[in-house]
Amino acid sequence: MTIPRQKLQLNAIRQPSAGHINIGLNRYFGEQSHRYGELEFWVEQAKILERGNFEALFIADVLGDFNVYKGRRDESLRTGNNVPGDDPFPAVAAMIAETRNLGFVVTGSTSYELPYILARRFTTLDRLSKGRIGWNIVTSATDTAAQNIGRPKQLDHDERYDLADEFTEVAYKLWEYSWQPDAVVNDRYEGLYVEASRVHEIGHRGKYFTVPGIHHAEPSPQRTPVIYQAGTSDKGRQFAATHAEGVFLTAPAPEFLRPIVEDVRARAAALGRDPRSLRFLPAINVVVDDTDEAARYKYEKYRKYVYPEGGLSRFSSMVGYDIGQLTLDTPLEYVEVQGFRGFMEIVTKSDPNRVWTPRELGEWFAYGDLTPIFVGSPKTVVDEIERWVEVADIDGITLVDYPLPAVFEEFVNFVVPELRRRGLVWDGYEGSTLREYHYGVGQQHVRPDHPASRHSWTVESTLPTAAVPVPEQNGAAPAEPDTQSVTP
Repeated sequence: MTIPRQKLQLNAIRQPSAGHINIGLNRYFGEQSHRYGELEFWVEQAKILERGNFEALFIADVLGDFNVYKGRRDESLRTGNNVPGDDPFPAVAAMIAETRNLGFVVTGSTSYELPYILARRFTTLDRLSKGRIGWNIVTSATDTAAQNIGRPKQLDHDERYDLADEFTEVAYKLWEYSWQPDAVVNDRYEGLYVEASRVHEIGHRGKYFTVPGIHHAEPSPQRTPVIYQAGTSDKGRQFAATHAEGVFLTAPAPEFLRPIVEDVRARAAALGRDPRSLRFLPAINVVVDDTDEAARYKYEKYRKYVYPEGGLSRFSSMVGYDIGQLTLDTPLEYVEVQGFRGFMEIVTKSDPNRVWTPRELGEWFAYGDLTPIFVGSPKTVVDEIERWVEVADIDGITLVDYPLPAVFEEFVNFVVPELRRRGLVWDGYEGSTLREYHYGVGQQHVRPDHPASRHSWTVESTLPTAAVPVPEQNGAAPAEPDTQSVTP
């Protein structure tokens, strides 16, 4: 079934920490991010977003601290950037209880979690929310996280994705295969809650995980939560093409995004998936007011609070190069480090007339972190959103969260009415589950071209449904459904 382009999807991103993307803005007068440990704070933000008919709140997470810059974590701690940081899951339960429609996309690491445990956690949230949960799959990228769970360093980049592939396979078996749709009988007269013959061990024995038994939780409305992913390396793109239903991206201009979007869609098509079933949702910063002049004045105020060395700390950990080795005014064109050079090519193209130094890079990276900043009146902001949709072929946006609560409130009060006036977004929620927000009313389970569907059951036959198999990456013939490993 071909997926038509629907209304633009509105998402917002938030992390359970005092500092996240715009480093230093938590010092701005009235900014409330220091309240990240209060349930009331999370509920307030969720209600604002639901009033604007946002599809979901995307909750980011980082398990390790940033300690590459100057060989220490001081700047990360000074700015509250990612550390201290709370577990993202508990606050979701509180927001579920206080909202009726807003979805929640929660980050979970395949490198440091166990599929049997994480699958039950997602099933529980999906049941409690009546189907409003998504999983942002990350492989994690800091050595500090690995060291704190007893490993000398993280796995190599490509192996982290190999592990993630097996992790998701285990989760799909638990969510889709272990329990038949009619397994829960709840016959009080006969005293039968679950028909045992309809619950199956998944029998998984792989390179990284052995999970022989059944899923510990009965199925949730969506069974498999909506799958999101954010990697843009070659392995990351292949993983997104295979698994993702929502793709989170960052880039300073739409011209950088278009080739990535086209590449991932092409890879998905080669795997037998409808390329339009992948929704691309890049992050953006928005500073809006009644007029362009008022918005520009507000933006210049925000810039005064940005903390450049906090940006350099975040940047150094992301690229694995200590830029603190350089003086703040060293021209960066002379630095020759592979990962660093690739990043600087993007930076240079974004502003080719600028001589980049660590000082300049820190200021730029501290306010935005590769995300664009749309500054202006509602008309100006929506014009720019439409330009990105046209140039990059994206499906919506992910609104960055600083300063709070101003940025969410102002977007809902100023920008959403203009989006609605142009017919670009919903006037109300369509459907009741997060996957229905993606694909339309009635589409609450994984599509038949998604790899999770290889393990799905149908009510009529009570046999696993073999949907479109996923070919091997090296071009080998498609594998048969994995019936042997899941047969009780």
